[in-house]
Amino acid sequence: MPEIKIRFDFNNLMSDRLGNFGIHYSEIERSGLQAAQASEWFFRQRARGKMDFFDLPEKPEHLKSSLALAGMLKGKFSDLVVLGIGGSALGTAAVQAALNPLTYNQLDKKTLRGRPRLWVLDNVDPEKLKSIQSLLNPKTTLVNVISKSGATAETSAQFLWLRAWLFKSLGPKWKNNLVITTDPEDGILRQIVREEGLLSLEVPSGVGGRFSVLTPVGLFPLAMTGVDVRGLLAGAAAMRKLTLEENPWRNPARLYALTQYLLYQKGCRISVMMPYSDSLYLLADWFRQLWAESLGKRLNSRNEVVETGPTPVKALGATDQHSQIQLYAEGPRDKAVTLVRVEKFRSALAIPKGYPKIKDLAYLSGHDFGDLLNAEQRATAMALAKNGRPNCSFILPRIDPQIIGQMIFLLETATAYAGGLFGVNPMDQPGVEEGKRYAYGLMGKDGFANRAVEVKKFEAGNLKKYVV
Repeated sequence: MPEIKIRFDFNNLMSDRLGNFGIHYSEIERSGLQAAQASEWFFRQRARGKMDFFDLPEKPEHLKSSLALAGMLKGKFSDLVVLGIGGSALGTAAVQAALNPLTYNQLDKKTLRGRPRLWVLDNVDPEKLKSIQSLLNPKTTLVNVISKSGATAETSAQFLWLRAWLFKSLGPKWKNNLVITTDPEDGILRQIVREEGLLSLEVPSGVGGRFSVLTPVGLFPLAMTGVDVRGLLAGAAAMRKLTLEENPWRNPARLYALTQYLLYQKGCRISVMMPYSDSLYLLADWFRQLWAESLGKRLNSRNEVVETGPTPVKALGATDQHSQIQLYAEGPRDKAVTLVRVEKFRSALAIPKGYPKIKDLAYLSGHDFGDLLNAEQRATAMALAKNGRPNCSFILPRIDPQIIGQMIFLLETATAYAGGLFGVNPMDQPGVEEGKRYAYGLMGKDGFANRAVEVKKFEAGNLKKYVV
């Protein structure tokens, strides 16, 4: 079992650093009953099959099926196109960016060694779709359609588009270039799999999209691109063991959820995640959906109107020190900032000596760019704390599959646990479903005509008001 290496530094959230703007240790102790109730709720939901993501690291069947299919298809395709949106895409993109070179798709064939380039089509912008299609050869392109329900409009449209493209070039052999990842039993895509005899993988019934990166949703495409998915799950398993600890002082997932919840009660309604690593920027993107869709709810678990949930914002250090930190340091006191630091980067790059007589340049000589980036992170944490702005840091010793697996599982568990603290269901997304129904109506789907009428009537009123 990999040793837990991620450290959670929450000093800059506490009142002995921030005064009245921080959390007092007694507040965490006083929240013990509420935390215990949240813990009880979490495990009760798990027993009901509502938290199945939590047991994924202990279920090898998803890893086996993903690796078996990836092994069968290895070396047969130059490109892998993932069709999915939200949780069907963000986790794969985040882990790929973290563990493969940022220039992965620009690598030559010799360097790729039979691995396909990866294209995650997470939107339906026609300009983007056409531009990526122009780079692909249908004969050597594998398409992975991912939708648990099988009815996601964006993914369905992409599927119809690339299916026609494959058929035009390959005829009946188009089926050899398609893998569908969907519900094990139900849904349109599962029906198509049966009727067409397509290759397929399963999304476990009790795992929601935004918690699904450690299922075949993420494991298969990541394995195809050479990511060590065994290591990823081993890291998640190690963190899972730690998150079973009931004492929040020894459980970083619970402590992170609890401190963020307490800060929300103090008016910090915006939650910023700011990794100091380009490789981890998409991890902040993935977390943004996880935090927003899980915790942003109109109703609580007692069906009372609460309209609660922190607003997640992503930022990149040190880039956004020059665009956002001014606001965080001196603007409204409504933000809690989570910084992420990597202690040892995979590449060392020295800053050369030059202009020794110019002090504003000479001080940089002899340092590494990684030293500079980490100095920027530590300085930002200090500057925010000095201004009474709550901030905490996840400190990663390095970036590798085990550490990324630990980080993913930590944040997933923290999100689910935070749902118990906020008193909401972190596994549903009713606000998203409402928008889907209106879109169905506008696109002419049977049974939703009344939704289209409602939208058109609503928009007609705009013409009489504020449209210039």
